Amino acid sequence: MTSIKGRISRVFRSRSDGDKIMSLFLTAGFPEPAATVELVRKLESSGADILELGMPFSDPLADGPTIQYASKVALDQGVNLDAIFGMVREIRRESEIPIVLMGYINPVLRYGLEAFFLKASESGVDGIIIPDVPPGEMPELDGLCQQHNIDPIYLVAPNTSDERMREVDQASSGFVYCVSVAGVTGARSGDEVSRSVAKFIDRVRKNVTRNPVLVGFGIRSHADALAVSARADGFIVGSALIDYIRSVYPEPDWMQRTGIFVRELKYGRDSSIKV
Repeated sequence: MTSIKGRISRVFRSRSDGDKIMSLFLTAGFPEPAATVELVRKLESSGADILELGMPFSDPLADGPTIQYASKVALDQGVNLDAIFGMVREIRRESEIPIVLMGYINPVLRYGLEAFFLKASESGVDGIIIPDVPPGEMPELDGLCQQHNIDPIYLVAPNTSDERMREVDQASSGFVYCVSVAGVTGARSGDEVSRSVAKFIDRVRKNVTRNPVLVGFGIRSHADALAVSARADGFIVGSALIDYIRSVYPEPDWMQRTGIFVRELKYGRDSSIKV
């Protein structure tokens, strides 16, 4: 299945040989709801190819302390699904960056599956990642994705069998999300990620043949990104971005500095690209 909107697939089709796609995860409403739309524009102008917009949840069991913190900040400021759809609509006024909503199934079920996908599609959402719903567990979700032209994106991890990887590839569109290391989200120290990821990605490449492959979890620098994505189509950064924003907010130039951080994630410190 390919999204009629096609924003995600167009990103991969249009990249130059050797270029790596950078997808950034940002909790919607962090560090403040009023800044989310402008921040997304800054991330895009600094090199982000895809935006994963996190739906904050009060019990994010698969997330480490960084994203737990960002979720609490957003929830405390009243961010809910309707607010997120409003942010997406506002982003769409000026940007065609692919937007993927990522979060847990509980808030989606509470909102109502059909209402959620209708609003998501109308707002301009391109994809959905719900880590606690593996392929085949909720067929109606896949049906609604197809009905509303939203790419369902599923995850594989080092403990995923070859057979299951092939099933994930068949169920996914847009890309397949490779969780590079076991455990909760969060930036890792040293070469923990790069040491473990090479053999894993080689195995993914043998079994995931329909979709591009992005690698996430644990990336905190340009060097990490290059090492981890060497055998993949690109990389995903979440916790390191949120940690950086937390370190500079609310300084007057926090957004500009965040843009520089993102540019360096993708291009390295020697980049002359302006943000």
